Amino acid sequence: MCLLLMSERQPGRPRFFASLIRSCFWLLALLLSGQTHCLSQRLSATEQLARQYPDSAYRLIKIKLDEAIAANSKLQEGDYLQQIGLLFFHQGSYAQSIDFLLQAQKIFVQAKDGNRLARNRNELGTVYYYNEQADKALAQFNEALAFYRQHRMAHGLAQTYANIGHIYEKRQATKLAYRYQKLALTYSRTATDTISLTKIYENLGSIFEDEARYDSARYYYEYALDLARKTHDEIGQIEIVNNLGDVFRKTNNYQRGLEFSQQARQMAEQKGELYQLSAALRDIAKTYRLMNRPDSAYEYIERSRNLTNDIYARENNRQIALLQTLYEVERKDSEITQLNAQKQIDALIIGGTVVVLVLIGVLGAVIISRQRLKIQNERAINQQNQEIFRTQHELIQAELKNKQLEEENLKSQLELKSKELTAHTLQIIQKNQVLEELKEDLNAILKDDKRDQKKQLRQLAQKIVLSFNQDKYWDDFRNIFDQVHPYFFNRLTQQFPDLTATDLRLIALLKMNITSTDIATLLGISSDSLRVARYRLRKKIGLAEGESLSAFIQRFPAQTQTTPETHEV
Repeated sequence: MCLLLMSERQPGRPRFFASLIRSCFWLLALLLSGQTHCLSQRLSATEQLARQYPDSAYRLIKIKLDEAIAANSKLQEGDYLQQIGLLFFHQGSYAQSIDFLLQAQKIFVQAKDGNRLARNRNELGTVYYYNEQADKALAQFNEALAFYRQHRMAHGLAQTYANIGHIYEKRQATKLAYRYQKLALTYSRTATDTISLTKIYENLGSIFEDEARYDSARYYYEYALDLARKTHDEIGQIEIVNNLGDVFRKTNNYQRGLEFSQQARQMAEQKGELYQLSAALRDIAKTYRLMNRPDSAYEYIERSRNLTNDIYARENNRQIALLQTLYEVERKDSEITQLNAQKQIDALIIGGTVVVLVLIGVLGAVIISRQRLKIQNERAINQQNQEIFRTQHELIQAELKNKQLEEENLKSQLELKSKELTAHTLQIIQKNQVLEELKEDLNAILKDDKRDQKKQLRQLAQKIVLSFNQDKYWDDFRNIFDQVHPYFFNRLTQQFPDLTATDLRLIALLKMNITSTDIATLLGISSDSLRVARYRLRKKIGLAEGESLSAFIQRFPAQTQTTPETHEV
């Protein structure tokens, strides 16, 4: 079992409690078998139960771990420590998972069991990777790779090469990722490991999809889907079908991509796979957005968001249940220690009755010791309860703080863009006012009788008039306006395609509530020309008589588009 080869999906909770009973007895039977050659099957069973019922799985594994320790069976002790580490990994407790896997690794090193050690290195490397310690993960995978190369174990080589290729894929080193996945593919075929082969084909499809080589990506995804169907891997089929939908969507075949995403959604609903269902809903929303169907896109993205919240709540409940179970097990261990101490004390008391006079002092000391031990244990239990409460409180506070910071950041960015837009507008007004005054002075000079200067002055006046319409400040104004009012022009031109660049400039200034005098100055036209421009604009957008043009523009919605167009203002 190799975690990187398997997707991070978690099965949904079964509808009937009876399935929990069956799973528990199935796992218990495997754990009681004690056969080392069935180890991978026991680990798979533990992983399945750990994903669904981590608290029940922990209790069962802890019982077998205590039995192995009591029997001084080091290899079994290492196996069960490894299972507990994987249990914590599936619950997102990476630090605890690493601790248990390192304990197991130490036992396997001492026992010189290379096969178990190599497998544990693969598991430990996976947890390091998810804990954002990629270098340590790569070191563990290379150690496992050296062992499998030395013993020419095709199955182990396939899994380890796939793990290393996955890391290079996430580092965007696509050539190395492709090289290692191809090596994994070769050894997986040699080992006739259809399950690993399916995931490797899917990994290769992902690499080509990242490189936008969609034909190759689709080829490997379809091959992986065919293998998943042959092995009846219904959960794997959902993920692959969803990936095929992504490929068709990215190649602009939206209808075909939507069909695959809908198929993945139906399969996920039937199997109760909430993670895959959430991913399918997100992909459907993306497709509808690209198809310019915002209402449908909004509906599915909302469903995905609500489902994600439900998953988050369920995972929190599972983690709390696991922590509660861990606390209860530790408390019971403490009680067992107390009971053992009690038995020893009782033996001393019984023996002391023979020589009462000699052991009266000893008896009193033992009673005091018992009381102190009880007080210490009660204090320890209270501290553990307080620590659990404090941790939960800190998590809630941190989440609230992050949301507040995000809101404040968005507000500050919007205020900054609004200030920049106002500053640019004022700058244009001031500059145009100066130009207007200069034009008036030049016109006054033109009325003079100095004919030899009239030609040059007339050319200068024409340049000033031209600067009203070709000013570079409009480009800055347009960019900042688009940031403050995203997709406003895109929505406007979709509804009114006959609007010109001059019309869009006038609409933008009206949107900012700028006075008519300042608008005329900004556009470099007279008040009469502005009234004519407003009249023509009303005709183009079909406003009824008596309806305010400024009010219409102020309430005009700016709807987000998937691929917003850029319009000249």
